[in-house]
Amino acid sequence: MTHDPTSSAGERALDPALQADLEELLAAPPEPTRRPTVPALEDALFRLVPVLDHGFVRVVDYMGDDAAIVQAARVSYGRGTRSVRNDRGLIRYLMRHRHTTPLEMCEIKLHVKLPIFVARQWIRHRTANVNEYSARYSILDREVYLPRPEHVAVQSSTNRQGRGDTLSDEQAAAVIELLRRDATQAYGTYEQLINDTGDGTPVDPSAPQVARELARVNLTLNTYTQWYWKIDLHNLLHFLALRIDAHAQYEIRVYGEAIGSLVKAWVPMAWEAFEDYRLGGAFLSREELGIVRQALAGGDLDPLIDGSSLSGREKRALRDRLAVESA
Repeated sequence: MTHDPTSSAGERALDPALQADLEELLAAPPEPTRRPTVPALEDALFRLVPVLDHGFVRVVDYMGDDAAIVQAARVSYGRGTRSVRNDRGLIRYLMRHRHTTPLEMCEIKLHVKLPIFVARQWIRHRTANVNEYSARYSILDREVYLPRPEHVAVQSSTNRQGRGDTLSDEQAAAVIELLRRDATQAYGTYEQLINDTGDGTPVDPSAPQVARELARVNLTLNTYTQWYWKIDLHNLLHFLALRIDAHAQYEIRVYGEAIGSLVKAWVPMAWEAFEDYRLGGAFLSREELGIVRQALAGGDLDPLIDGSSLSGREKRALRDRLAVESA
């Protein structure tokens, strides 16, 4: 048996049982329901949105829509306010003033396949319900993430968490080959330790069968795992605000972008407000707001920033937000 976890790059391999279940769900006629549904998200249900080389995101279930946000917000006002507070305007008001409770009325459940190192970043958002594939019980897929050459870069000199300039094609190819070699060797050892054809029968009857919970310990962090992830809209938007930011690691940012496209189809009015007030907006501290006010009153912005008590990083960030360059 060959041990190459990278041989099917670009494919979305599913467990045969899951594949059969997916095909059955997609072929089934829609279920009648009295609850609100969103046609655009109904069309996306169960379908894989490819991410990275072997990963994906798919919607398993959801609850609520833009109207559910409005309904929850209007509990305080009553039906008599509907004529003067249109749905879009109310949602924008909620987003603008950070009234988040009505957004919690909407929930979504996703099935995600992702590299373990991405999962370790993702799980820091402790506001969701998560059930991950168990490598104590099941055998992990023979798949790992390998970056594309344009995403292989040196350590950033200004950001300890990020990447700097990309490597040359030759250097990137050498790095990718090292990752491929290590992953292939590690998965080969994993298979050898498990010594299982998949139904409990040893591949090599003369060799020991090591418990799956122990056999997994040498696997590389770019090995793929899977989980079901359920979260309300308020906490999901907070997740996305951080993870689709340009400073987020590329490998988690592409998952955020895939999920964002689904959220846009699900709650388009809430997504529009989120883009305007969170993604495209800017938060200013008291001192930063004072600088902007002085500049609007006729002051010279650059000296105002330089003469402030802001730290060097804060000054750079303010200039970035205001799209101004240092003189």
